[in-house]
Amino acid sequence: MTKVKICGITNLDDARRSMEFGADMLGFNFYSKSPRCLSPSAAREIIGSLGTDVSMVGVFVNETVEHIVETARFVGLDSIQLHGDESTQFVDDLRKETHCQIVKAVRVSDRFEWEDALDYNVHAILLDSFSAKGRGGSGETFDWEIANSLWTMVGELWLAGGLTAANVRPAIRAVRPYAVDACSSLELRPGFKDPEKLREFITEAKKND
Repeated sequence: MTKVKICGITNLDDARRSMEFGADMLGFNFYSKSPRCLSPSAAREIIGSLGTDVSMVGVFVNETVEHIVETARFVGLDSIQLHGDESTQFVDDLRKETHCQIVKAVRVSDRFEWEDALDYNVHAILLDSFSAKGRGGSGETFDWEIANSLWTMVGELWLAGGLTAANVRPAIRAVRPYAVDACSSLELRPGFKDPEKLREFITEAKKND
């Protein structure tokens, strides 16, 4: 069954609802320019109130290895998602300093070449839509045929970009990802989830067909 990651968690209520509805992973954004940015102390407090039933993922953009490792330890992360312009060498350096699983997000633009994603020595590749407005949380989809070309070549393929309750089943059928990831499409406003959209998305993603 496809795993579900709910990203952009900023408060305990949304975290608990996500778990209650069946999410497998929660994402906490530490990118200062994001409207969903959370301080390490706030993320640690939320995670400390949840138990260990889901995997905790931290999202970082163009940070130093030292900062990422320190934050991951302090917060209690299971996975580190790199959503910036991190090089393959950066990933190799990070792997030496952390026991967390590493996920490299790759934004799919018109110039995207899927072979580039294979150069990263990571646990998973996350494909997301490219947007000039920011990194992630764009609410836009991309051509899933690109992802379908890649899923057999990486350890795990995570799919993001404009996924909703209405399109997540077609996306799963088309791509067969290990996990799907949603954020802005499930919100009332940046950083706060719509409980009904959250429930519907997770329910649809978890269906067997």
